[in-house]
Amino acid sequence: MTSSPTYIAFEGAEGCGKSTQAARLAESLGAVLTRETGGTDIGARLRSILHDTTIEDMSARAEALIAAADRAQHIDQIVRPALQAGRTVVSDRSVYSTLAYQGYGRELDVDMVRAVNDWAIDGLWPDVVVFVDTPDDVIAERMARRQLDRFEAAGAAFHDRVIDGFRTMAAADPHRWLTVAAVGSIDEVAAQIDAALTVRGVR
Repeated sequence: MTSSPTYIAFEGAEGCGKSTQAARLAESLGAVLTRETGGTDIGARLRSILHDTTIEDMSARAEALIAAADRAQHIDQIVRPALQAGRTVVSDRSVYSTLAYQGYGRELDVDMVRAVNDWAIDGLWPDVVVFVDTPDDVIAERMARRQLDRFEAAGAAFHDRVIDGFRTMAAADPHRWLTVAAVGSIDEVAAQIDAALTVRGVR
């Protein structure tokens, strides 16, 4: 169990395995497990719009603002109350996904996206970000088995920009980000995450 409540976010490309690892970590820590987008009832309704494959004309700015609205509700309803109650929070995605997807992926001004989202989350950024960096061929094989949603079907160039965005942010902020090379079994990746968090003093 962590000694003080910590806000831990898992980030990575589609199909990287972060959801599985987030759930495992939350269980082992006795933490609140949540997700973005869709971690609240309001967020679930916003998420349904964002992921709807029948929507083909959503502007990148509208997409970014819908995601920011989800995060505002999520922070106010789930994350901040849990931390204030002394609970650690483990989130499957966070505000950094917006920087990666709408900033780098949709090629919006990253600094502007950051500023809008800093206001939306009222300055509550994750304390630790676990970046599950999975080989491209593994992700491609996993995605081939899925019925793709609107983001997953956005094309290779988009997803290349997204993963480059994650890697850029991780390299720029090594004190907050932990990069785990997701090679091996689920148990082996979980062991790498545990070891990295232990070194960081989170476990």
